[in-house]
Amino acid sequence: MTLILAHRGYAAEYPENTMLAFKEAEKAGADGLELDVQMTRDGELVVIHDEKVDRTTDGTGLVKDYKLEDLRKLDARFKFQSLPKKEQIPTLAEVLEWLSGTGMVCNIELKNSIIPYEGMEEKVIKMVRDYDLSDRIIISSFNHYSIVQSYLLAPEIEIAPLLSEGLYMPWIYAQSIKAKGFHPHWRAAPDQIITASLESGIDVRPYTVNKEAELERLFKVNCTAVITDEPAKARRIRDKIKQA
Repeated sequence: MTLILAHRGYAAEYPENTMLAFKEAEKAGADGLELDVQMTRDGELVVIHDEKVDRTTDGTGLVKDYKLEDLRKLDARFKFQSLPKKEQIPTLAEVLEWLSGTGMVCNIELKNSIIPYEGMEEKVIKMVRDYDLSDRIIISSFNHYSIVQSYLLAPEIEIAPLLSEGLYMPWIYAQSIKAKGFHPHWRAAPDQIITASLESGIDVRPYTVNKEAELERLFKVNCTAVITDEPAKARRIRDKIKQA
């Protein structure tokens, strides 16, 4: 069965990468989450997509220039101002603690291809191990050096390279870096690439799949997972195909 991973949580209906978006994704029937990790000035791991806080909060500036306590004062409601209370930028620890009480899997994307956060891999791995979640986590990044480093530090935690463009025989590349899967942009994941990868024992989890026709196509080809802003819609389509 193709899993449904909620991209930054239930990002279509709630503020992305917040505890509210993650909890609502679970309620909507997602099998797992996809989230992004950056690092504060005092070395804390926080869940936010952009290097800057400007787009998703009422603050300005780079995450790396904030101390955690100041970052937590920001309102991450973003374009959902009608929500009754402000949302904080969560710490990775906060999310993993909540996650450990669910059955969900989680794709942690290391956001270190623009700012090379020193020691990020070690910190993420230590935290995943501390919460005993090694078998439910996939570490991905556009920084492939970083995920190889993660694999060397923790071969028991799955890694997956992110691919924004099509790659020739991506399953071969994944195998070469000891990844059990890869996460392509959905446009870089035609049926034949998915089928050949799965036949080679390599998982394929395309991002960010929101169009009904694309979700249908990926469910029908038995893709490993889809990463979507709309877990409820994906769930509805998956159920419909299963009953057909």
